[in-house]
Amino acid sequence: MIRVGLVGTGYAAKLRAEAVNQDDRATLVGVTGHQPDKTAEFGRTHHTQAFNISQELINAVDLVILCGVNSEHSQVARSALESGRHVVVEYPLAIDFHSAQSAIELARSQNRLLHVEHIEILGGVHQAFLRSLSQIGTPFYARYITLTPQNPAPAKWTYNPSLFGFPLVGALSRLHRLIHAFGQVQSVSCQNRYWNLQNDRYTGCMCKAQLNFQNGVIADVIYGKGETIWTSERKLEVQGDRGALIFDGDRGALINSEGVSEIEVGARRGLFTKDTSAVLDYLTNGTPLYVQPEESLYTLRVAIAAQRAVEQGQTVSID
Repeated sequence: MIRVGLVGTGYAAKLRAEAVNQDDRATLVGVTGHQPDKTAEFGRTHHTQAFNISQELINAVDLVILCGVNSEHSQVARSALESGRHVVVEYPLAIDFHSAQSAIELARSQNRLLHVEHIEILGGVHQAFLRSLSQIGTPFYARYITLTPQNPAPAKWTYNPSLFGFPLVGALSRLHRLIHAFGQVQSVSCQNRYWNLQNDRYTGCMCKAQLNFQNGVIADVIYGKGETIWTSERKLEVQGDRGALIFDGDRGALINSEGVSEIEVGARRGLFTKDTSAVLDYLTNGTPLYVQPEESLYTLRVAIAAQRAVEQGQTVSID
């Protein structure tokens, strides 16, 4: 029986707790978070112990799952790895490249699992995207847009740059989905704007990056959220020399010379359960995981390059 501890009490932690409690191979030993009252309530809801100190939780388990503030991921991961624990972390592993790289090296030296979750590539849209890509010939352009209106902007760490990270670092999956499909990036340019940025908190952001892939694909990635976003959108488009793919929300379509045909898209539900089960498969049977931490590290490298492109006002090459 694998003893599991959760760090964090938000939505992802809730889904992780449910997944662990449903799996006979694991037991949820405890949870820790920043707010004692909320942590205690989470413990009661999910039938587990609330810990006030993260190291005490780490000492009591075999596997630590990090679902908390982005800026704390690498530090807590290091503490767990140094204590000989396996670690699962929601992306990003860190909000800077060096900390993420160091954590991966530590996991390797400790011979412990360090798994960075990327459930976006398990989802129905991404799987349908990969299955359909060959039908449009040679792809040359992609556009991926996720816009989320929130008014008022919530008083959460996700609106604090020092805690969430640069927008495309905190929202790393937006880049990872395309890199998983198209491979290595040659260069990146980026523009970013915050609204009402005061005391390390903003009420809205809009970030647009353009990736130039080594295979010739050009991709625009647009990510926005908050009070200055007025329409909700989640759309992936890919243009090829023999057709196009459009995924609008959970609906997909193939467009070519024969017309428009619907693409069957699987459900988005249950992805955290799939990821948790994959981790337990690895720990109990050695079944290979669907993503390696080095892949997430490469995407983080591209995201940090996008951040540098904003700071320098110029295109940044990926060495």
